Amino acid sequence: MKISGFTIVRNAEKYYFPIKESILSILPFVDEFVVALGVGDPTDRTREIIESINSNKIKIFDREWDAEKFKSGLVLREETNFALDQCTGDWCYYLQADEVAHEKDEEEILHVCQKYLNDPSIHGFLFNYHHFWGDYDHVLNSHAWYRQEIRLVRNKMGIRSHKDAQSFRLANNNKLNVKKLQAHIHHYGWVRPPGIMQAKKKEQFALWWGKSKAQNTFEKRSTTFDYGALGRLPRFEDSHPKVLDTWRTEMSWTDQLNQGNTHTLDRELFKHERLKYRALSYVENTFFESKTLFGYSNWNLV
Repeated sequence: MKISGFTIVRNAEKYYFPIKESILSILPFVDEFVVALGVGDPTDRTREIIESINSNKIKIFDREWDAEKFKSGLVLREETNFALDQCTGDWCYYLQADEVAHEKDEEEILHVCQKYLNDPSIHGFLFNYHHFWGDYDHVLNSHAWYRQEIRLVRNKMGIRSHKDAQSFRLANNNKLNVKKLQAHIHHYGWVRPPGIMQAKKKEQFALWWGKSKAQNTFEKRSTTFDYGALGRLPRFEDSHPKVLDTWRTEMSWTDQLNQGNTHTLDRELFKHERLKYRALSYVENTFFESKTLFGYSNWNLV
């Protein structure tokens, strides 16, 4: 049995992606790790960061991301498919550049890959998610955020990246048949210095709607992203992946965060902050053990 890891990334240092830690989190038990590396800014050091791992398992493919395809996430989908197509393993383990796996889940993952290796009716595996917000101590356990997602898929059967590369489907657009794991993906995409977070949002807005509209939209806003009142969010009581230990100690924006329960936001509400979704999340978390009701489900659970 052979397992491939794969990811896509660009401007990792500029936008505070823990790409090195992400790769290291599964590198010990994959046979190869494919990186579709987008050309970044002139000062971008993403390649150097990845190469500093110094592993012959890592295969880097230089890619030019088409700016015209950023809208609707098409470029992310296409680049993910490119990386998947370079994988040679029986199974392909996908991590986005802001996602890190936990070492405690390694045994379960290896077990299910071996168990279902010769069962083509099982297309992949479903992981649980921890979505961190603002810092490493608070999580979003919300109906507005996906609680599970497909991250490990069978190779060589036409599986394709779906929508903005969040998930996967068969080439005919049918949903995958998946087994649910106990394993968790730790998602750190919303744990960034507030200045970097705001800059990333502005660049993303410009790619979607044009630089002029982005300039007009952001010119009256703060140069730092407002994470809101973190005291309203659940605290994370479990452990983080060990590979993230050093990265977490370098957090430098604690004094810019509001750890209280009240705050006047300097931005529009996010989906999870709206009353409707807060109420629905409360019902799910209190009475249904955090099971998503009437929500996102891009798979057939078998």
